[in-house]
Amino acid sequence: MKLMYPKTPFVRALLCLIAVCIVFAGGVSAQSKKTSKSQKAVAKKIDRSAKDARNSNAKDSKKDKSSAKDRSKADAKATKNSRNTAELRRAEAERRRREEERRAAIIAEQRRREQAAREARARHLAFERGLRTETVENMMRDNTEGEDPYIRRAAVAALGGHAGSVVVMEAQTGKVMTIVNQDWAIHSGIKPCSTIKLVTGVAGLNEGVISKEDGSIRNTRTRRDLDDAIAFSDNGYFQRVGANLGSPKMIEYAKDLGLGQPTGLNVPGEYAGKLPYGNNNARIYSHGDDFEVTPLQLAVLVSEISNGGKKLIPRIPRNEIEKTQFQPFMRERLSFPQHNVRRVIPGMIGAAEYGTAHRGVDASQGVAGKTGSCISKGSWVGLFASVAPIEQAKYAVVVITRGEHERGKYAAAVAGQVYRALGPQLVRTDRNLAQTEFKIRPRIVAGAPVKGNVADEDGDEDDAAMSNAFGDKEDLAAGRNNVVLVPAVPPADNKKLVQKTGSSKTVFPPVVITYDPTVKDEAPDQK
Repeated sequence: MKLMYPKTPFVRALLCLIAVCIVFAGGVSAQSKKTSKSQKAVAKKIDRSAKDARNSNAKDSKKDKSSAKDRSKADAKATKNSRNTAELRRAEAERRRREEERRAAIIAEQRRREQAAREARARHLAFERGLRTETVENMMRDNTEGEDPYIRRAAVAALGGHAGSVVVMEAQTGKVMTIVNQDWAIHSGIKPCSTIKLVTGVAGLNEGVISKEDGSIRNTRTRRDLDDAIAFSDNGYFQRVGANLGSPKMIEYAKDLGLGQPTGLNVPGEYAGKLPYGNNNARIYSHGDDFEVTPLQLAVLVSEISNGGKKLIPRIPRNEIEKTQFQPFMRERLSFPQHNVRRVIPGMIGAAEYGTAHRGVDASQGVAGKTGSCISKGSWVGLFASVAPIEQAKYAVVVITRGEHERGKYAAAVAGQVYRALGPQLVRTDRNLAQTEFKIRPRIVAGAPVKGNVADEDGDEDDAAMSNAFGDKEDLAAGRNNVVLVPAVPPADNKKLVQKTGSSKTVFPPVVITYDPTVKDEAPDQK
């Protein structure tokens, strides 16, 4: 069909207007649709934004609430931490205060102890000085009438700076040559310490507790025999002997030997001593507990042992006649056999030759004695009771010393100086007591010296090595040191018969005595 197009302008204009309106209407509609869509999109965006805002606000609100809670918790925690910190600071301050107090208390206690130690030391030094001062003052008051001035000077020089006393007496007559510090030697007593073992030994021998042949103890095994028990001051040995004797029997023999009673010296105010009545402790047989003796009584005791049991009455010569023609006074003779008394002599010789006194005395002078070390009257006491020469004893020398460092070996050294001063008067015979009177036939042993320490009696101190008793190897090789060895008593079993003392040490030395094969045997003097 052929398209018709109006020819008149008016119609054409109208149609154009209508087309424009239609186009405009469509555009408006489209625009309206677009606007509506845009508005909807905007609305959605707004809604979404609002929702997001609400959500954000909700979240912010939650965050705010959470932050508030967190802040509250943080604040509470901070408050708690602050309190804890304050408490910790207070606790730390308290700890420091207590630590300072503890340190101050420690320092104060240390200073108190140091002061107490200084005061104790000062008291001790004052006591030591007091002992020496008392000794000097007593010596100045000594009545020296009738004494031998040379022997007194020798005894005073030997005592030197020691606080103590020295008694020198003729062992066969009882004539007193000198008594240095007469107050301590005559008018007051002291614990006898290990010198009491001489009494225990004599009692054990006479009662048959100790064998006179080999020195063993009846029904008891010991590490030493009698000779070495005396030489080395074996506490356990004499406690076992005492356990077989009993306290009453021990006291009986002590009285028989002159203890617990005045000696009869011609000086007023002599102290009688003390005996351990009622004491059954084993230490009375080894340490002399509850005994008190005077140095003069010990001089009489060792004189009795050396002269076979004659109980001499010591006398100080008071005039020229008594000095030149001294008359001995004898109270009585011991009622038991003299060989039971003299049987302790080999041990006394051993003490001087290789035992507790060997460093202080010259054994070649024939010294025989017994040391003692213990605490008595608030101080250490050293004792040495001895005679020389042992074959025919001329002098009895007894020394006691008191002081912190005093022991029996130092008392023996004082006696050794006295004997050296008396050397020209100590004439030895050619008798050998160990070989004749006691019939000990040792065999000569060649070999290395025995090593080991021996106890220093009650003080538990090492006194001497056994090697010193034998001499050096060179001396043995050269034949300059004739040493004899006797088989020792079998070691003791595990049965404890008496209490163990602090000075007992596990040492097993052999029994040794010196022997010169060139010396001829002689019968002992029976005077």
